[in-house]
Amino acid sequence: MIFQDLRLIEPIIKALKEEGYTTPTPIQAKAIPIILDQKDLLGCAQTGTGKTAAFAIPMLQLLYNNAERTSEKSRIRALILTPTRELAIQIGESFAAYGRHTGIRHTVVFGGVGQKPQTDALHRGVDILIATPGRLLDLINQGFIKLNQLEFFVLDEADRMLDMGFVHDVKKIIKLLPAKRQSLFFSATMPPAIVTLADTILRSPVKVEVTPVSSTAETIRQSLFYVDKSDKNSLLLHILEDQSIATALVFTRTKHGADKVVKVLRKAGVSSEAIHGNKSQNARQNALKNFKSQATRVLVATDIAARGIDVDDLTHVINYEIPNIPETYVHRIGRTGRAGAKGTAFSFCDREEKVFLKDIHKLIAKNIPVVNDHPYSIR
Repeated sequence: MIFQDLRLIEPIIKALKEEGYTTPTPIQAKAIPIILDQKDLLGCAQTGTGKTAAFAIPMLQLLYNNAERTSEKSRIRALILTPTRELAIQIGESFAAYGRHTGIRHTVVFGGVGQKPQTDALHRGVDILIATPGRLLDLINQGFIKLNQLEFFVLDEADRMLDMGFVHDVKKIIKLLPAKRQSLFFSATMPPAIVTLADTILRSPVKVEVTPVSSTAETIRQSLFYVDKSDKNSLLLHILEDQSIATALVFTRTKHGADKVVKVLRKAGVSSEAIHGNKSQNARQNALKNFKSQATRVLVATDIAARGIDVDDLTHVINYEIPNIPETYVHRIGRTGRAGAKGTAFSFCDREEKVFLKDIHKLIAKNIPVVNDHPYSIR
């Protein structure tokens, strides 16, 4: 199947060709026709499957085709609600890429920065609004945003929304939406709380599931390194001696831990930066830009900050610390091996973390292969 088989209009086909996209991923092939038929959709897809394009492409087409019916040019016609600013920015970039020939306007609003550039964009008029919950509610309360004429609503990364404590904000926003709308709901996992939330948003949805819940992509080569906590820095430097690792995304559990790892790497001459919630928005965006351009070899991140990181051709993810929530492991290593590409995930496990590892093995229904031939091996 190619994108031309999905009944897409020429302005979007042209943009996809310019982006180098010819073949849709499974989530795109399944979701795009459903959305174009104007049905509600419940999508269960792990990170890295191409789900942003799965909803952005058909939404742009429907908005483009219905543009002549819209008399009020300044109203917001579509809302994409997402948990982090990084993810919001990435979604905004996707809409800009796929919609560059449609004339459909979009803007992104999120907290942690001054609101004036965002409110200026809203004053000029937008069709699509991509937002994080806190800043959206703030701008609604100030009177800058009205959602009463919305045609499309997308709740993206719903499981992460709940993890980050946004469920009450999400429910407040849903109450402000018109009853007549098309709603799309995406989550990497489907625990009971997510299913309950979906039931309040969707009407007779078509369910699309492209991978088993909480599975890891088969294209990712996973390896486990047992190591003392005190030797993790040495093991990381040992692995990075392999110059074929052009870039690596390293995960820590805490902001303080991320900063400490960066300090060690820089002292050893490895170009690295940290990205976490204590960094300013400009610092986070500059760090991501440097990593994407490979000016920085290693990006050290916490889980919440990393959810929106979308880097083409990222080959290596390194779990410096094993996550205490097993689903987080799936999200982390899904930063590599995206959309069918090959990737490598290394995980460092000390004695205290073995209990977390047991939960991960249970969730992904397999054991991660162990690497014993390294200088810091323990059992």
